[in-house]
Amino acid sequence: MPVFSYFLLWFTVVVSGGSVFFFSGIKKQALKLLLAFSGAYLFAICVLHLIPEVYSAHTNNIGVYILVGFFLQIMLEIFSEGIEHGHIHIHKHQHKGFPFALMIGLCVHSFLEGMPLVQNFHDDKTRNSLLAGIILHHIPVAIALTSMLLDSGIKKYSALFYLILFACMAPLGAVISNMISENSISNMSTYFDQIMAIVIGIFLHISTTILFETSEEHRFNYYKIFIILLGAGLALATS
Repeated sequence: MPVFSYFLLWFTVVVSGGSVFFFSGIKKQALKLLLAFSGAYLFAICVLHLIPEVYSAHTNNIGVYILVGFFLQIMLEIFSEGIEHGHIHIHKHQHKGFPFALMIGLCVHSFLEGMPLVQNFHDDKTRNSLLAGIILHHIPVAIALTSMLLDSGIKKYSALFYLILFACMAPLGAVISNMISENSISNMSTYFDQIMAIVIGIFLHISTTILFETSEEHRFNYYKIFIILLGAGLALATS
């Protein structure tokens, strides 16, 4: 994977999350629409690119690993509290456990997403689609994370530290995965299809959760449908 891709993964999270420091009061509906776009794109690339890719390798029981990823994300959300799909829970600063549990769940989630980026895909478009999907997914998550941290009352430099930590996780997952796969003792490339299947399961859980959430305001739902179609159309255009 090109060095620029590692930088792009990190930079987009820092810039999108960092924008909250300068532009306070990001509208909740705008964030939900951004999440809807990323959710639709994630779901579409799973169907159009990622699932065909892992099944084309004829790896045994690959569907089991997709299920593992789906239910693993449910477990991770016990810690992350669903911030991956825009659920923002305000915590009080005096709560000593915050935000470590949330950050552990979110960082593990991001680390796993980055791991298959160094895989040798049958089609180069698949890697580009996966990279774009992770970036589009992480932009609203970074905004939600920073907003939640600042609203909880922690200091700005602490919020910035956690944002940068989150930004490093996906590139770190790719780097660690590449290092292990190049080690002659333990060739991780043998397990890339299973790792990719787990990530697909994670994406399917997040994207369907975002897409199935509704609003009582019908006008907002019309906007959301348009944004969903736009996100899916973008994925289709790159297939």
